[in-house]
Amino acid sequence: MEYFKSQMKELIKINKVLHLRLMELMDEHGYEKNFIMKAFYHSGMANGGKYQSLYQAFNAHKE
Repeated sequence: MEYFKSQMKELIKINKVLHLRLMELMDEHGYEKNFIMKAFYHSGMANGGKYQSLYQAFNAHKE
């Protein structure tokens, strides 16, 4: 899997659970949105993360 900022933004925009988690991470750590999105991808979607299947399904739909 590969990180695509535009796809990550779109997925977070349409999925309320992911959006809320992103907001929690931003509040908790105080970093800017783009940095948190990339960190969220690596921790939650890449390499067997909790949301990996969701990200893969979204990417399959986009192709």
